[in-house]
Amino acid sequence: MSEETHIEGTLLVGRDFEPTEGRVVVEDGEIAGIEETETDSDAIVIPAFVNAHTHMGDSIAKEAGAGLSLDDLVAPPDGLKHRLLRAASHEEKVAAMRRSLSFMERSGTAACIEFREGGVDGVQVIRDASDGMAIEPVVLGRETTDAMEISDGFGASGARDDDFDYERNATRREGKLFGIHAGERDSTDVNPALDLDPDFLVHMVHPEPLHLDRVEDSEIPIVVCPRSNLVTDAGVAPMADLAERTTVALGTDNVMLNSPSMFREMEFAAKLSSLSAREVLGMATVAGADIAGLNCGLLEEGRNADLVVLDGDSDNLAGAQDLVRAVVRRAGVDDVTDVLLAGQ
Repeated sequence: MSEETHIEGTLLVGRDFEPTEGRVVVEDGEIAGIEETETDSDAIVIPAFVNAHTHMGDSIAKEAGAGLSLDDLVAPPDGLKHRLLRAASHEEKVAAMRRSLSFMERSGTAACIEFREGGVDGVQVIRDASDGMAIEPVVLGRETTDAMEISDGFGASGARDDDFDYERNATRREGKLFGIHAGERDSTDVNPALDLDPDFLVHMVHPEPLHLDRVEDSEIPIVVCPRSNLVTDAGVAPMADLAERTTVALGTDNVMLNSPSMFREMEFAAKLSSLSAREVLGMATVAGADIAGLNCGLLEEGRNADLVVLDGDSDNLAGAQDLVRAVVRRAGVDDVTDVLLAGQ
């Protein structure tokens, strides 16, 4: 017999995240119903996050490389992160990545789209690190097509490093994801990236009008990482302009540079752009789910029951006049009282 669970409070329902007093009915890891009813609960119930761009291997080197340029930090093959990854043992990488994944899970992240360095061995590291956990890494291998064969797709470093035609054709044949960094340093690698017809682009800090038109015409989603781009002096992506053209999701990027906190990423995105709180919350939840093909990211019947419960009466959130705005610009890990993930 299936077990039914009720979670009461103010629910942020559907793609508009409409505050609704009531309960979520959960059955067999799925949202079986959303019922409007009076409740005494101060809880705020939101969909769990999808972190749409991560580099979890950097967990071995948090805050390393202060003052280095972007290329010196992360460019393959000899950027600092790549040297540190090569020097670390499998066990060291698994242990460090598992701690970051645990933080993400505890802070309400249901899934992440991981660009995984290190070929086949690199893919195996995150598989081992996430073993037995509820969080779901969507793993895009890098550097070799063998890595792609055992992963969920291929995550390309950028068109300035290679043409990636072979890898793109291979993912297309296998029906797997292909993502690529573009427009992070400047605009020169954007057109070659778009020529590959990727499933999504990452960063797009420096798009030109032609690029925006191409993105809109091709309906290619974009993942922005505002905190990372600030740390590396890449600039700030024109998030509102991008969101007018296509689906935009949020990612936290390198753990070396930032904590993998979607609360912090939402706050930065909201305060660095003219996007509404509802748009930013969608970027942190359903947009990433849509890119990865996951059945989460929204409070609606039939979705996975990946939920985050916040204390609406916490010292931080009590008295909020606009709950969606408060969740996006103010809430943090300390306000989380429960995380329910379908994979548990």
